[in-house]
Amino acid sequence: MDYAQARQVFLTPPAVERTPAGVPDTPGRRLRDAAEPIATVSWWGEPVNDRLAALGLDFLTGYVWGRAAPMGEPAAPVVVAAFGVFEPGLVTGVYEQARATAGRAAVLAAREQGVVESLRALLPGADVTGAVAALRRGVDAAAPHVVGRPLFAGQLSLPWPEDPLGQLWHAATLLREYRGDTHQAANVAAGLTAVEMNLLTEYWVGWEPTAYAGTRGWSPEAMAAADADLVRRGLVADGALTAAGRRLRDDVETRTEAAMEPVLAAIGPDLPGLTRQLEEWSAAVVAGGAAPPDPYKRISG
Repeated sequence: MDYAQARQVFLTPPAVERTPAGVPDTPGRRLRDAAEPIATVSWWGEPVNDRLAALGLDFLTGYVWGRAAPMGEPAAPVVVAAFGVFEPGLVTGVYEQARATAGRAAVLAAREQGVVESLRALLPGADVTGAVAALRRGVDAAAPHVVGRPLFAGQLSLPWPEDPLGQLWHAATLLREYRGDTHQAANVAAGLTAVEMNLLTEYWVGWEPTAYAGTRGWSPEAMAAADADLVRRGLVADGALTAAGRRLRDDVETRTEAAMEPVLAAIGPDLPGLTRQLEEWSAAVVAGGAAPPDPYKRISG
């Protein structure tokens, strides 16, 4: 998949405006959703993709290698385990192709340089000093808790960018990966397989069946089998979550949110203002075409 195709699939506004239903409105969730477009500029931004293309990577190989590279040069099964919700064969093939095409140092440099260029164009004149300071307090509170959080640990191992906009992205990415690793662990503890995690989130958010899971490489047969298992377990019935399914998915979210409490406490009374500022900047990122405009896509995690 090249960047033009990715833009058409992921960066095109939905035909009908939709509001997520059932997603809890909590300080941790608001911070997560407010920071998401900033954190993901590293794979949606055009300058990043231009630099990765110059290294011989398309959108998909750039995405996989770009997210895996902070962890070093792990074997493909390690990347599969860390990414979690993607179809293993897809990740394996894409990762091995990407690693054979471009070196780690070059990918990391292209990613950071492209992010700074993107944010400089999208947030002209933005003073991010205060936001970075608040986010760094949250990162410092999360830093001792790397156990079971490979993507967070990898990002944490990288030096902080010198550019303030790069620091904003780096901090947002660190907290995104910290929360994402935690979320995946909560799903696994709930007895869900990788494809079931996707499907349960679809039901929880309100996606059309398989519209989210299908973008992660799962075949129709694998998704149908997983859905049948969710039905067998009493978590889904008649195309919707049962009461038991809702409780399970809500519990996954509660456990994820609980792990964010030290982060939120470290940010302290600055949290509401920080969240509002991140929302404003992220709205500019979305308006500039550097993050998905579909709210379902942004909150599914």
